[in-house]
Amino acid sequence: MQMLEDGERVRKLFQGVSEEQARWKPAPDSWSMLEVINHLLDEEREDFRVRLDYTLHRPGEPWPPIDPGGWVTAREYNRRDPEESLTQFLSEREASIAWLRGLSEPDWGATADAPWGPIRAGDIFASW
Repeated sequence: MQMLEDGERVRKLFQGVSEEQARWKPAPDSWSMLEVINHLLDEEREDFRVRLDYTLHRPGEPWPPIDPGGWVTAREYNRRDPEESLTQFLSEREASIAWLRGLSEPDWGATADAPWGPIRAGDIFASW
């Protein structure tokens, strides 16, 4: 499964990276590795899985609001522990994979009204 492989790739990218390297930003308006992994963590647990669940199992209900760009500073991603952030992301990824495997005949054609317009469950999954 691609999502499993992607989680492993992320883990390997962090191997041998010091805390200083994880916090480093190539430019003031760029994200550090630590900010990226925490973005992935929050996307994993608050965006894709939640939105796909709503689309498949709660048709017509509005999605909970998210603010991925704002969370970087509001949640102080770059102050977090790199190892703990990676561990949490990998744990959430495993939970997502288990959740996906537990779906019984999902309707990938089910649609939700996203803020930008209609989107199909299959498109949410493909974007994940």
